[in-house]
Amino acid sequence: MAESLMARDAGPARRVAVVLFNLGGPDRPSAVRPFLFNLFADPAIIQVPALVRYPLALMISWLRQASAKANYARMGGASPLLPETEAQAGALQALLATQAPSCRVKTFIAMRYWRPFTAAAAREVAEFEPDEVVLLPLYPQYSTTTTASSLKAWRAAYRGSGRVRAICCYPTQKGLVEAHAQRILGAFEAAGRPEKLRLLFSAHGLPEKVIEAGDPYQSQVEATAAAVVQCLGGEWDWQVCYQSRVGPLKWIGPSTAEAIGQAAREGLGVIVTPIAFVSEHIETLVELDHDYAVLAEQEGCRPYVRVPALGLHEAFIGGLADLVVGCLNQPVGVSPGAPHQCEACYGQCPGRVVEIVR
Repeated sequence: MAESLMARDAGPARRVAVVLFNLGGPDRPSAVRPFLFNLFADPAIIQVPALVRYPLALMISWLRQASAKANYARMGGASPLLPETEAQAGALQALLATQAPSCRVKTFIAMRYWRPFTAAAAREVAEFEPDEVVLLPLYPQYSTTTTASSLKAWRAAYRGSGRVRAICCYPTQKGLVEAHAQRILGAFEAAGRPEKLRLLFSAHGLPEKVIEAGDPYQSQVEATAAAVVQCLGGEWDWQVCYQSRVGPLKWIGPSTAEAIGQAAREGLGVIVTPIAFVSEHIETLVELDHDYAVLAEQEGCRPYVRVPALGLHEAFIGGLADLVVGCLNQPVGVSPGAPHQCEACYGQCPGRVVEIVR
């Protein structure tokens, strides 16, 4: 854009809709099975024809509902992801009101697999009648299984006004990196600055075949971790690992369980940080806080320290605001924040603002 959108003072305020993408989570026990069905019925998750995928999703959701309900019961019977995302959306909207005073900015939430669904968010945005729509995934690292799936759902659902653009990834964005570093240092200090400690960056895993097909997720997770270590000063024993494996396929590794076992054999404790999750949810509150803590105790890996998710960390929310403002101030095709280019650039992930053509 030849003229900076943020610099405009004359005329009516530009209406800007900022849509936060996330996966969603069941809001009550009865929602667990349909949530699981929606997840496994997504062709980005199970890449087989619909005639096979839908029956498979029905079977998986039926088989896994009991264990999933038990895990959600540990969190009060529901996922905290929506209220956490609502808090992030509110904080971002408040910050953008000061950073983009010439615009009327309103945030919206579009969840992929449970309410509020993308279609409902698209209707709300259309009713707002925006001049600009900025799609902001709360997945800092791009993957076909997350960002691409959310963008596809948005394209199918949105029929409203405005120029629609997406920020597809921001794995080394300054605010994101600083927030992770500060969370790690806070947990380290709270634990009494233990010695003989390995920093584990735990991310949700993916099957190897997804990465081999060109998905940049793993390289971007590693880029985030390396940037955080550099921000910390670089003098850390650290490793990237992956959690939440399901199914018989071979997944990228090492697994978080394997990394904990290896640290134990080397006489080290671990400080585990969720590097690809920006909110607390089942993967952090059950897997990291319970399952891996129990494993660490069994393996003799002490201490076991868990770093909180980013949540409302000031640097993280500030980084999101910088991405939005940068997106609105830049021509399509120009990186809105700290630039990141995939080493082997995935066709759908140019690491910059993408205009959504309807």
